[in-house]
Amino acid sequence: MPPDTLHERITDYANRADPYPLYAELRENGVTRQADGSYLVGAYHDIAALLHDPRISSDSRNRTDPNTVPPLRRGGRPAAFIGFDDPEHDRLRRIAMRPFGPPHSPRRIDGLRAEIGRISDELIDGLRDRGRFDVVEDFAHPLPVTVICRLLGVPHEDVPRIRAWTNEIIASLDLSPGKARESREDAGLEARQAIGTYLGDLADKRRDDPSDDMLSALVHDSGPDGHLTRRELMATATLLLIAGHETTVNLITNGVLTLLRRPDALRRLRENPGLMPGAVEELLRYEPPVHLLPQRTPLTDVEVSGVTVPRGSPLVLVLASGNRDPLRFDAPDRFDPTREDNQHFGFGGGVHSCFGAPLARLETQLALRALLPRLEGFRLSEDPPPYRHSPILRGPRHLRVERASGT
Repeated sequence: MPPDTLHERITDYANRADPYPLYAELRENGVTRQADGSYLVGAYHDIAALLHDPRISSDSRNRTDPNTVPPLRRGGRPAAFIGFDDPEHDRLRRIAMRPFGPPHSPRRIDGLRAEIGRISDELIDGLRDRGRFDVVEDFAHPLPVTVICRLLGVPHEDVPRIRAWTNEIIASLDLSPGKARESREDAGLEARQAIGTYLGDLADKRRDDPSDDMLSALVHDSGPDGHLTRRELMATATLLLIAGHETTVNLITNGVLTLLRRPDALRRLRENPGLMPGAVEELLRYEPPVHLLPQRTPLTDVEVSGVTVPRGSPLVLVLASGNRDPLRFDAPDRFDPTREDNQHFGFGGGVHSCFGAPLARLETQLALRALLPRLEGFRLSEDPPPYRHSPILRGPRHLRVERASGT
């Protein structure tokens, strides 16, 4: 098929379970202009260079065709700092990082270790004597959403509302063309507004009644970068809440799926939990939770592997393709939990790399260590499982497992 249809095929739900042959085709064709005017980049070294190139903007308002600007950035709607360039991105990111991790809050993440372990154990206790369960619904989703809500200060009774809004937002990231896309985007915008308003109201309560949570810290921040406006706080808190659990849900679920498909690797990790940190890094390369970065824009004409990408054109970095590039990784289609040279794109790269990576790593390591013993004697109920529709945040919608006969 012609290379200018690759974006359409990659975003087609029919290919969600196994997009990797399409990524190989992308690498073979090099940087390719698509029918919609975007440019796809799938080679590791090209992606790495672009992630660190100051000529590449993360603000889609710099596109020359306003019709390619995502709905979220139209009409002056607030955006989180990942949708800005420096210096505004740097200012907002620094404010968000102060209550989250080092150097200002060095014990915030590691201090969650016992809490994450306790929540994991409680969830697994609920699976006792069950011969069938859904890894997503019963474990991979409730663990990180509980952790991030407690970190931000969201009451437990409001978690179902958070999940409903989040589902609408993630569904809006389905890039499949057609009339339904507009309704998805509208629903996603409404959900963003609802969750942002909710978090803004919750933050207002923390102004007079602060507690030991991140919303309180953001509201009362007195650092050198100034205070967040209400709109900035709403956008930042929404990003922290969604990104703080959705990618981890996919990472845990993709990890369980990968290991159940490879009983030898699962057995090895169960017997030697010390290998888990390296195994999680390999999962971030082999089956990453984020496959595409679709909102990059050149501020000037940029040459990538001999192809000139014009200023203002939509630029899509296919991170998951770079993670399987044979010019960078030996035997890239093999899952190797002891792989040593593993500088993957699991958390992006450059100034926009995910600062929540330490939390996602810790949650996934502890989650898999706790869950793998419980999976002994279990098998996948269906393979491939049903996937979410989003090609950006890729992971199973459900991952049902059942006890194998005779165990």
